[in-house]
Amino acid sequence: MNSELLQQVRVVDPVSGTDQLADVLITDGIIRAVETEISEIPADTAVRDCQGLILAPGLVDLYSHSGEPGFEERETWLSLLEAAATGGFTRLAVLPDTLPPLDNPAGLAALNQKLNQIRQKLNTLEEAEKIAPPQLSCWGALTLGVEGQQMSELAELAMSGVVGFADGHPVSNLALIRRSLEYLQPLGKPVALWASDRKLQGDGVAREGVQSIRFGLPGNPAIAESAALAALLEVIAAIGTPVHLMRISTRRGVQLIEEAKAKGLPITASTTWMHLLFNTEDLGNYDPNFRLEPPLGNPVDQAELIRGVREGIIDAIAIDHTPYTYEEKTVPFAEAPAGVIGLELALPLLWHSLVETGDWSALELWQHLSTNPAICLQQTPGAIAPEQAAELVLFNPQATWKVERHTLKSLSANTPWLGQQLTGRVVKTWCPIYRGNRK
Repeated sequence: MNSELLQQVRVVDPVSGTDQLADVLITDGIIRAVETEISEIPADTAVRDCQGLILAPGLVDLYSHSGEPGFEERETWLSLLEAAATGGFTRLAVLPDTLPPLDNPAGLAALNQKLNQIRQKLNTLEEAEKIAPPQLSCWGALTLGVEGQQMSELAELAMSGVVGFADGHPVSNLALIRRSLEYLQPLGKPVALWASDRKLQGDGVAREGVQSIRFGLPGNPAIAESAALAALLEVIAAIGTPVHLMRISTRRGVQLIEEAKAKGLPITASTTWMHLLFNTEDLGNYDPNFRLEPPLGNPVDQAELIRGVREGIIDAIAIDHTPYTYEEKTVPFAEAPAGVIGLELALPLLWHSLVETGDWSALELWQHLSTNPAICLQQTPGAIAPEQAAELVLFNPQATWKVERHTLKSLSANTPWLGQQLTGRVVKTWCPIYRGNRK
């Protein structure tokens, strides 16, 4: 029997609305008791003094990228899972834009075989080195080769166990989107779409505005998102298939979603953690790790995104972990591939910027990093209650650590915080054994 008692830990659980000090007893991966004080402690129980620590449901990431297959030098499945667990994530949904893309059942079967090998490898580690892997789900490609031209084998992919359908790239063909939504409606799987007009975007690498002009960076106009989003919302309204709208990054985007939800459209939406923390004013040093897609918004965009998340217009915060090698990312800003890593960094940085400042409560942060992402994936959110599986993260908001290559589990280190000291770190992550999709 493996038993541990967390004494006087701050329990933060959006499902029950709990934010209080308690003792929590965990035995063999099951939460046995959550009480103000547990005096009867089972024999051979490891007791941990958790004053100053936070215990909360494990984090859930809606969409991120894997290097494997095709770009194992960026990230492998093993390093991705280790980075997720280190950052407090117990569930992870990966986009299908690997090489080859996950657009057919054979690719999913090969992935499942690989993941089983990884789990076996982790099980052979010594007890002190064991890492319980998060539940990894994959988005099936909406179109063949994620090229936006032809529907993939949607029904076959659905039967293969994909969490839902998304290309992770904009699909400009509205007729194809319409047909896809009609076809997908009876399958009952989540569908995630990214609204972006590539022709309006042009060669823009920064959100168009005063800062993009000042820094001499080609501008990407806000209407590249809002025009595409307005068109998508019209299609969704006509077909009625629920859709998750990815990577919302502009003030107008938030307003359009607010209006659509008021009309009862079956949509959810997410933005990324970086778009909540930064805006175009942060591009002055031309750090290529701030080169994102969609680009960071102007200050008014960032303020509206924060409001949108707090008020529930934007349902969830996604990590969109996108690894690149040092050589790929160490180029001029406009030439850099878009994306940063974030699985190990998002929680401490969001906590420091939003909760410690008093702008958000701890419950609000966990609502949008754990509970709501699970709901968007049509999964049951994790909760802290007796007889529930221990799907938890123990977080120390005061722990300090330096972000260096050897302190990161991710193979890539494309992040603006490389070499910097951070406050806040995950102490432990409990990942239950995955036994199928959580409905």
